[in-house]
Amino acid sequence: MSTIRKAGSRSQSDPADRSTTFFWDSLSFSLPASACTLDGFVAWAISEDYPQRGRFSFMNKEIVVDLSPEEIEAHAKVRTAVSGVISNLNRELDLGEFFTAGALVTNVAADWATEPDGTLIKWRSFQTKRVRLVPSKDAPGEYKEIRGRPDWIMEVVSCASIRKDTILLRRAYHRAGIPEYWLINALDKDIDFQILVRRQKDYKAVVPQDGWCFSPVFGRSFRLERGRNRMRRWEYKLHVK
Repeated sequence: MSTIRKAGSRSQSDPADRSTTFFWDSLSFSLPASACTLDGFVAWAISEDYPQRGRFSFMNKEIVVDLSPEEIEAHAKVRTAVSGVISNLNRELDLGEFFTAGALVTNVAADWATEPDGTLIKWRSFQTKRVRLVPSKDAPGEYKEIRGRPDWIMEVVSCASIRKDTILLRRAYHRAGIPEYWLINALDKDIDFQILVRRQKDYKAVVPQDGWCFSPVFGRSFRLERGRNRMRRWEYKLHVK
């Protein structure tokens, strides 16, 4: 198992509990030895020992750790704008259930677990048991894990997640058979908004038509734009037709 972590961090093993403690700036967290397997990672991720700060992903026995603060202009605002439109559109079309950031998604066959910026599961995927919500053991009626193959996933790239979102998760989502992956990068002068549709060997980006990208999952075309608000900061709008 290899661990990707912020430059300048250091680790210290504790033989007593076979955990590893990682330090970055003023932050620290302990990673149990059991987290080197998918089941162990999930057990840690839904436990009270899971860090309140940071983003963690398990991919084919590799744990990717990002302890950097969330970027507001190029990440949080993008996710909020897109999630609001997708949530309303999903409700209008009655496609299934939409989950925004923070929902733990796992895929046993492809050996990964992560918390995407957005996840959509169609009703049929629940009905055919391609996806299920795993009940919480200590809170009846609550769920802490989505297990299976979602129909749509979105990731918004941050400075610390470029490799994870564009390479590692892209490969992981493809292995799991996820039909559509939205990859959005607003870090540069121009927004890179890609609707990636699964093909046999890799995802293929939808070719924009007059600036619009068609989504097979939603049956609609989309365009993501941004402009300055009254404070001269970015605001984003996802158009649909």
